[in-house]
Amino acid sequence: MENLSQFNSRAASGAQARFDEGLRRHMLGIYRNMGIGLLVTALVAMAVASIPALTALIFGTPLKWVAMFAPLAFIFFFQFRIEKMTTAGARTAFFAFAAVMGVSMAAIFLTFTATSIASAFFAASAMFLGLSLWGYTTKRDLTGLGSFLFIGLLAVIGVSIVNLFLGSSTLQIIVSAVGVLVFAGLTAWDTQRLKSEYIAFAGHEGIEKMAIMGALSLYLNLINMFQLLLSLFGQQED
Repeated sequence: MENLSQFNSRAASGAQARFDEGLRRHMLGIYRNMGIGLLVTALVAMAVASIPALTALIFGTPLKWVAMFAPLAFIFFFQFRIEKMTTAGARTAFFAFAAVMGVSMAAIFLTFTATSIASAFFAASAMFLGLSLWGYTTKRDLTGLGSFLFIGLLAVIGVSIVNLFLGSSTLQIIVSAVGVLVFAGLTAWDTQRLKSEYIAFAGHEGIEKMAIMGALSLYLNLINMFQLLLSLFGQQED
């Protein structure tokens, strides 16, 4: 009986080790796709900003509205088409979205100093890493925060769109401050959600596409924290 008990214990330990390794690979895959997406965005943004004729065409004409809202259209496209995409197709679409986001974000290189951009990015990255790590390791159930954060997100998006036409600097400061808090909370919440999804769907054929959607969620959290921090503390070019 003792031998059987030891055998069962070793089998359980082995199964747990394999599960933990699978979870680790899953999360690393999410962060890897996210990192590649960030790199694509940065390279495209710097490339567009370095070509005066191209920046004038995009940001000096009504095309600026296309550049501004195209990333949002991509997100809706993801939501409605992800189930019909192959894993390779979803990954390609994510990187295409990152490139479109790069075109949109080229404007920051025309507006803010390089030092401000670098400082805001490193601050946002530090916040992201800390919050994502906390979301992954905490034993606290963050599920209840989801609805609250989603409402906050909708409010931030709605007021931001309205302020595009109002141009209120005070309202922009308030929206940016609230937005940083919302995306900070979403970073921890999304990380825990992605971990829970793997626990629930490990071995499911759709787990790889879930990882790509997870990379998109975390990418958006970091990008938005970066932009909002830059809006709050960035120094504009003379």
